[in-house]
Amino acid sequence: MDDWLADTRSSYDTVAADYADLIRGVLAGAPYLRAALGLFAELVREAGGGPVADVGCGPGHVTAHLHGLGLDAFGVDLSPGMVAVARRDHPGLRFEVGTMTALDLPDGSVAGLLAFWSLIHLPDAELPTALGEFRRVLRPGGPLLLGFHVGDGSRVKAEGYGGHPMKVRVHRRRPEQVAALLREAGFTVEAHLLTDPDGATPGALLFARPPRAGNSGVH
Repeated sequence: MDDWLADTRSSYDTVAADYADLIRGVLAGAPYLRAALGLFAELVREAGGGPVADVGCGPGHVTAHLHGLGLDAFGVDLSPGMVAVARRDHPGLRFEVGTMTALDLPDGSVAGLLAFWSLIHLPDAELPTALGEFRRVLRPGGPLLLGFHVGDGSRVKAEGYGGHPMKVRVHRRRPEQVAALLREAGFTVEAHLLTDPDGATPGALLFARPPRAGNSGVH
């Protein structure tokens, strides 16, 4: 296993319980994120509905929110500790351990896919692999929603939630950079939204989808 993968897994195993406590209820104070998730749910339904993967789901709060919006949502996370917390807090939902660079899902098996601030620890060199996996498992026309920190460069996070030691690199990226990689992976980029652009940690929400069945890529 690459060091970044092992470091990310062990770091989030360590902070899982404190992280879940910290972000519990965070969506209640995030109207733009809730609106984006609501739009994502609408796009899934318009595309025919079906299973939706929350990749990098952490403690499962977004998976549960999507479930509350009527989606058949399940979560995948690299950290067994995070998955254990997600199963504890949301016992009626499905959560599995896995990595976005090698998803244990059949081709074309999900109707929608979400990666909500879970790409931030992925090295640049691994991004095309992850986006290729997203493209592989999504049904034709199924919506993809990415959320990530906006900016340039990266930093090492050595201490995390609850004061626990961590060893992860946090990457910031420009929306146009991620959009270009999505197009290279075979997606059509449909929209993006900047959140808190004047704040210390602006974010981006980027909507895309693979071509619909029988379509060469433009729709």
